[in-house]
Amino acid sequence: MTTKTLLASAALALGLATGAIAQDTTTVGFVYVGPIGDGGWTYEHNKGRLAVEEHFGDAVETVFVESVPEGPDAERVMTQMALQGADLIFTTSFGYMDATINVAAQFPDVKFEHATGYKRADNVSTYSARFYEGRAVQGHIAGQMTESNIIGYIASYPIPEVIRGINAAYLHAKEVNPDVEFRIIWAYTWFDPAKEAEAANVLIEQGADVILQHTDSTAPQAAAQAAGNVVTFGQASDMAEFAPFPRVSSIIDDWAPYYIARTQAVIDGTWESMDTWDGIGPGMVGIGEITDAVPADVKASAEDLIERLRTGEYHAFTGPINRQDGSVWLADGEVADDGTLAGMNFYVEGITAEIPQ
Repeated sequence: MTTKTLLASAALALGLATGAIAQDTTTVGFVYVGPIGDGGWTYEHNKGRLAVEEHFGDAVETVFVESVPEGPDAERVMTQMALQGADLIFTTSFGYMDATINVAAQFPDVKFEHATGYKRADNVSTYSARFYEGRAVQGHIAGQMTESNIIGYIASYPIPEVIRGINAAYLHAKEVNPDVEFRIIWAYTWFDPAKEAEAANVLIEQGADVILQHTDSTAPQAAAQAAGNVVTFGQASDMAEFAPFPRVSSIIDDWAPYYIARTQAVIDGTWESMDTWDGIGPGMVGIGEITDAVPADVKASAEDLIERLRTGEYHAFTGPINRQDGSVWLADGEVADDGTLAGMNFYVEGITAEIPQ
């Protein structure tokens, strides 16, 4: 039996990764919202799992289930992992939040780590990356590469993480190109190649010559490649198979150091509930190679922006910034606080679309 073929609906009947869990090792479980595939969100979380295996060797065993829907199946899969002896469980999607809290309450001796959420408990930590820093870099490049002044954005779900990314990309595109316009399509999926390709093609038909995505398949890259003159950026993983064009750079999620550190804390008995939100500086957010398809001066200015974000000299949400309705959000020089960013539910001024309810 191999875990790569397990779906959530079969998890209870067939068991989890790697068969029976050995009792003399630390067992770490991973619940994935999509298939591992060859790129994207789940692919990078799985790279982190593999890094845990490599780092700890026989001292740690990992188990995982992929393509677990954000609903009752998630709670069943987490329960099964805990019952089979997992010491630490990473639940890697926002929609797993309530399921994580519910299952953690039933298994107080098991440690849980929930990605991108905000609900914690004595045995539940939360962690995320400041993806909006990478979106700022993408917007900076996109605003200077578009010729139509129309940038398309394929969004997944209207949650703060996605809204933050749209705002960061727009602000930095607008900064370098006052004429830029964003067209946003909500796909209501994290991973669905057919839906993502359809969204990309619609945006291209609407005149977009740059497409950003907060969905995880490479289908938008392929659609842009077929169109021939559309710029794209890798999402969550490098997607370098589409470089040097249409993919001209990427946001790369690097979970490995965090997964190793939190596993070590469980082994050492020092694990505590905490919230982690790291960005380019600590390396949780990486920026993939900016290819030579990007003009040299644009590449140089993007690299300067990356460095300023890395050192903390610059924050991606620095005023003056107004809300979409024209009211002041941040005064000149004022920096957004993490609380507002974590719950962001508004667009910035200049975006004409509406956030779905």
